[in-house]
Amino acid sequence: GQVLDTASTALATIRKQLHIARDRLLDRLRNMVTSAQYAQYLQEPIVTERNGRYVIPLRVEFKGRIKGIVHDQSASGQTLFIEPLQTVDLNNEWQELQLAERQEVLRILRQLSLAVGRASEDIVASVGALAALDLAFAKARLSYEMRAWSAELAPQRWPLMQPSDGQAVLRPSAHPLYLPKARHPLLDPETVVPIDIYLGGDFVTLLVTGPNTGGKTVSLKTVGLLAAMNQAGLHIPTGEGARLPVFDGIYADIGDEQSIEQSLSTFSSHLTHIVAILERATAGSLVLLDEVGAGTDPVEGAALAQALVAELLQKGCLALCSTHYSQLKLYAFGTPGVENASVEFDVETLSPTYRLTIGLAGRSNAFAIAARLGLSERTIAAAQALVTPEAMMHDALLERVRDTQAAVDSVLAEAETSREQARRIEADVRARLAQAEETRRNALTEAREQGRRELALLRTEIAKLRERLLRAGSVPEEAIQQVVETIDRLAETMEPLAPPSPEPEVDQARRDVRMGDRVLVDSLGQSGQVVEISGDQAVVAVGGFRLRAPLAGLVFQGRETPRATQETRVQRVSGGSPGMELDLRGRRAEEALSLTDRYLNDACLAGLPWVHIIHGKGTGVLKQVVRERLVGHPLVQSFRNGEIAEGGDGITVVKLVSTSDV
Repeated sequence: GQVLDTASTALATIRKQLHIARDRLLDRLRNMVTSAQYAQYLQEPIVTERNGRYVIPLRVEFKGRIKGIVHDQSASGQTLFIEPLQTVDLNNEWQELQLAERQEVLRILRQLSLAVGRASEDIVASVGALAALDLAFAKARLSYEMRAWSAELAPQRWPLMQPSDGQAVLRPSAHPLYLPKARHPLLDPETVVPIDIYLGGDFVTLLVTGPNTGGKTVSLKTVGLLAAMNQAGLHIPTGEGARLPVFDGIYADIGDEQSIEQSLSTFSSHLTHIVAILERATAGSLVLLDEVGAGTDPVEGAALAQALVAELLQKGCLALCSTHYSQLKLYAFGTPGVENASVEFDVETLSPTYRLTIGLAGRSNAFAIAARLGLSERTIAAAQALVTPEAMMHDALLERVRDTQAAVDSVLAEAETSREQARRIEADVRARLAQAEETRRNALTEAREQGRRELALLRTEIAKLRERLLRAGSVPEEAIQQVVETIDRLAETMEPLAPPSPEPEVDQARRDVRMGDRVLVDSLGQSGQVVEISGDQAVVAVGGFRLRAPLAGLVFQGRETPRATQETRVQRVSGGSPGMELDLRGRRAEEALSLTDRYLNDACLAGLPWVHIIHGKGTGVLKQVVRERLVGHPLVQSFRNGEIAEGGDGITVVKLVSTSDV
């Protein structure tokens, strides 16, 4: 690095003087080498530097023609590099300024070193924090680029587990080592074929078989690299839900390390590594063996491979081994804790698919690969004739099992898709039901609050009316008391109610509810009379109010005897009160107007401040004639449409004039 001029004022001044001195020196020397007086003595017209001083090249035969100090000589001896006497002072000045610059730089660096020393603890802590942040960001970027996930931490010991709940085998995700859609971290995620691999549940050793170039070695490397990445605190390139334990050691024998210098063959190099692995591996280790037992006599190699796998199984470590030996495939079929796996091979295209299938032994497909690589059909046919019938039957049986497994996997995938769709539909229905229940509760709460507000207002109006009547002396005290008692009974129906309880199953008493029946409204805990039924909903008159409730939420209490002719249902309370509402539905216009006049007169005499006239919606004729009558009526102060909770457009709310004004 270089100390900048801005480090100190003195340094900036020195360097400025240094540039000026150097320019003056070079200008003087350039004038000399280009002048006619000296040019003839020079080897060439240049200015160069020797021993930290600027010099000119003088031809040796003209030594002494230019007075000065000789600093160097060319390799040929034909040139002397001389500092003319005319520039000695300028060179000295330049040298002195260089020394001053170095001293000032050393002074600045010394001060900085002292400052760093005083803050060394803070600096070390900051560097450590920056390193941790840099590592975290590097991990995050690597995770993003690899589309990686954080693996769930699994137990460090994995005793053999048995299936439960009627399962034939454990779910893949129940195994301590579970890598769904695992990808080799160094391969292109766009082109690599992910594998699903699991281990450590109902089996701890996995024997991977299949053709060469089919992906056996890549599968082993993928598991080993992902386990190492996980223990380094990195995310791993898998699907969501991966699980990995923390291994006390990850041991691998992968590849061919022949050595002429060490006199090691393929078999010897493999066996040397395996011996070291067996000495170190424990029940908490992960062992990866590629082409176990290969490189020697097939019979002896298969026997040795089986013995090695058995020893790994006895140790209890998790192990993945690739092999071509049929003997090991049969060993896996009959040994608890050992499972077969295979890399798939497409016999139609004669190319590997690089997919890993656990539970099925693979085939080497040597004949198919040989044909694909150009070996003659005659040679292949001759080789096939040498295969024993037992081996051919074994391969055919494996092929049928693979086809069956593929069909089962397809059915299971469809079933899983259907189950997931059913779960989503169920969740959606539950959400909708919860929303509907919330809406119902809110509506009931709002209705109760509205009723309380109206009753409070009614009590206030009655109190004022009572005072005016008592002062006027025109109405007996008994009549006023009847109105007060009516209001008190209405208030009793609006006492704070318990929250609506869940709707019980609909029983016969609920299904038989009809118009005019006395019913109990479950959600309110109050009794009322059914005045309207529409579908699975009913309008119930409770006290002086009307509310809508589901039929399933009503309990039948009693039925009134039907009358021969329809009568106007004007609710009255004891003491002669005409009630708070008049129901005109089903009446002709003339009859409705007559009943309205009589009702308004009775209500006004009873001291009611307002009443409800129910005319329904229908064609709107009854509503129109009633409201025309109300306009200018001497007992009517004003009227309005009913609120939604009161019945909407089917009701007109009438405010009566004060009795003292009549």
